[in-house]
Amino acid sequence: MRLTEFEQLLEDVFGSLQGRWIAHSHVVSTLGGTPDDLIERGYDPAKVWKELCDDFSIPEDRRLGIDRPGK
Repeated sequence: MRLTEFEQLLEDVFGSLQGRWIAHSHVVSTLGGTPDDLIERGYDPAKVWKELCDDFSIPEDRRLGIDRPGK
């Protein structure tokens, strides 16, 4: 997963303001850091996204974000 995809999913699922706040303040329980810090340290954004969704109990069908035809 590219960083731009991770950021788009954050916005799709949590909204633009809350998504950015979560990325820099929420400590992902299983990984021990904020999403921003974890990605900066080299974690795969897809792994960070999965664990973040687990922390917030995001249903599987919402984890892929908004369906955008043509993409």
